Amino acid sequence: MKKLKTLLILLLITNYGFAQKSDNKPRFEIAGTWTLVAVENNNADGTKTFPYGTNAKGILFFDSKGNYAIQIYKNERQKIASGDKNNCTAEENISIVQGSNSHFGSYKIDEINKTLTFKIQTASFPNWENTEQKRYYTFNNNQIKYVVTNTTQGGNKVTAEVVWKKL
Repeated sequence: MKKLKTLLILLLITNYGFAQKSDNKPRFEIAGTWTLVAVENNNADGTKTFPYGTNAKGILFFDSKGNYAIQIYKNERQKIASGDKNNCTAEENISIVQGSNSHFGSYKIDEINKTLTFKIQTASFPNWENTEQKRYYTFNNNQIKYVVTNTTQGGNKVTAEVVWKKL
């Protein structure tokens, strides 16, 4: 009986150790700072567009505690003539809103299913706030690329491919 208990304890410890090794942590280190490479929209008709232009700017931070923050900006944004963001023309406001995207909250990586899930706390696009968005990703050559199916265009007819490079 003592040997059986010892064997069971060893099996439990071994299984616990294997479970810890397969805890869905990615083989790459996601924590750190990433710079935007590209954002490309794939439209239902097969065309591709660049909602933030071909020289978009962006930064993405992941910390080791499961928090993240993203900022994406169109490189060619219209300056505000008045110098006051609270006193803009309609066209200037459109440039500000359509020329940027930011959100922050917490994240989870599932390496087995190759998904990155953002639990969005606050976003420049308020419809995303308090949502959880799962994005399929690939990692290659120090770059992560993920697909956004619920885009700021409503998500039904547009998917976006977003590519980041680790600094």
